[in-house]
Amino acid sequence: KAVCFPAGCSVAASFDPDLARREGAAIGREARAFGVGVVLGPAINIKRSPLCGRNFEYYSEDLLITGKMAAAYVRGMQSKPGVGATIKHFCCNNQEDNRFGVNENVSERALREIYLRGFEIAVKESKPLALMTSYNQLNGAYTGCRRDLVTDILRCEWGYKGLVMTDWGTKYDPAAALHAQVD
Repeated sequence: KAVCFPAGCSVAASFDPDLARREGAAIGREARAFGVGVVLGPAINIKRSPLCGRNFEYYSEDLLITGKMAAAYVRGMQSKPGVGATIKHFCCNNQEDNRFGVNENVSERALREIYLRGFEIAVKESKPLALMTSYNQLNGAYTGCRRDLVTDILRCEWGYKGLVMTDWGTKYDPAAALHAQVD
């Protein structure tokens, strides 16, 4: 029953944020028609490995293109009353296989300059209704259990006021996720 839209990588290849906004608006109209209040997208990780099974969903290996296209898409979608976007998978989702078990080891500099920059642009420029954390661990702790990531960076530094959810079927410690301010 739903329309098939181009994948994120195809939209990003246009280098046209207005196209991303129009696609988001069309998906927002469709969501309203079907009574869907929250769309689980866009996915905005940085393409870091050709083996990542979600590369087709992600916009680009360029963090500025990723952030700007995602922000435009979210603004378009959320221009439709009663529809919110969920940017995902926050963050460092670099592989599809063994996503629960992988531990991405990333320096703070690389995290901020590469992996978080697209999310930061999208959050600040479009204020998405929701954000979904990723399955993977980041430097030894699941992303949804990291207070430094969810509270300190996302909520405090970037001023994010929306809902933070975990990905489905996650293996997080619920107490640690609540402490990190995951909703």
